[in-house]
Amino acid sequence: MEKSPEAFRTITEVSELLDVPAHVLRFWETKFPQIRPLKRKGGRRNYRPADVALINGIRTLLYREGFTIRGVQRILKEHGVKFVHEIGRGEGDLTSLASLRNDRDGQANARVSGAGARQSASEATGEEARASSPLSAAQRQRLEQVLVRLRHVRTKLNTLATLAAQAGQGSRQPHGNGGHAEPRGGS
Repeated sequence: MEKSPEAFRTITEVSELLDVPAHVLRFWETKFPQIRPLKRKGGRRNYRPADVALINGIRTLLYREGFTIRGVQRILKEHGVKFVHEIGRGEGDLTSLASLRNDRDGQANARVSGAGARQSASEATGEEARASSPLSAAQRQRLEQVLVRLRHVRTKLNTLATLAAQAGQGSRQPHGNGGHAEPRGGS
């Protein structure tokens, strides 16, 4: 039986729905005080639909649009929670964020954070690269979005590779008697 769109969701459900690990959701609660799930006995979290929309908006800004946590915090401060809710519901106008990408302070906020993400030489040179580029602004923006997605996929693949390597090490039997102690009393 499927839940109503207005039903509360557990952290596992939100994690699966948004493809964000539960530990990341808990971490985001520490970085974004606007995320306030109801907590039941034992610390179990129940997310309201508005919480899910906010988290999805934060996820979109971080993973798809390439903002850092500090950049998203700035967006929440300057544009408000409602704006990020709208992004999470697919209704927000991301064009208003272009100014954050173009001003000097915002450039640092628009870079991708995370393992393996590096600023390219063209990003470092900023306007010179844009001026000499044969791409239109729309083409450049589309390529930057694809790059953000590819970096996100690379991070996920690296995580999966690490987990697979750890699982492979964990399944190896210690040499000798398979890790079991010798029975007492001799034979």
